[in-house]
Amino acid sequence: MSTEHVPDTLAEIRDDFLDLPESDRLSLLLEFANELPAVPAELADHPEMYERVAECQSPVFIHLDVQDDVVHMHATAPPEAPTTRGFASILVQGIDGLTADEVLAIPNDYPQSLGLTKLVSPLRIGGMTGMLMRAKNQVTQKRCPSTGSGTDDG
Repeated sequence: MSTEHVPDTLAEIRDDFLDLPESDRLSLLLEFANELPAVPAELADHPEMYERVAECQSPVFIHLDVQDDVVHMHATAPPEAPTTRGFASILVQGIDGLTADEVLAIPNDYPQSLGLTKLVSPLRIGGMTGMLMRAKNQVTQKRCPSTGSGTDDG
C-alpha cells in the first residue's frame, strides 16, 4: 500500500486506526460516523449540487468546492449506514482544507491502508475508494473548469 503523499490529517487518521487492536477499529469507525460534519445550509437546500457515489450501497452524496486552490469537502450519508457514514467522515475531515494538489496526490489505495479490510466487506472498502475517486474527479473538474461554470458567486 502507498504511504507517500498522504496528507498529515489522513496519515494521522490512518495511524489512529493502525495503533488500535483490530477488534477496536470498528468502534473508531463508528466514532467517525458520529462526527460527520453537517453540510452548510446553502448546500443542504440544493441536493442537485451533490454527486451520488454509486459505488456505495447506501445513498452517499458528496460535493467539493475549490476556492483559491483550497478544497472543501461535504458529504451526506444516512445514520442507519454507520460504516459508510464513517468512511465519508474520514474523507471529509481528512480532505477539507487541503490544496487541490494534496487531494490529487492521495494514494488511491488509502482506504485499504486503514486496517479495516478484515472487518468490513470489500464492497464497503470499494465504496470508500469510490468516494475518494469521485472527490479527486470533482477537484480536477472544479480546479480547471472546462464547462464555463467553475466560478460561483457566494
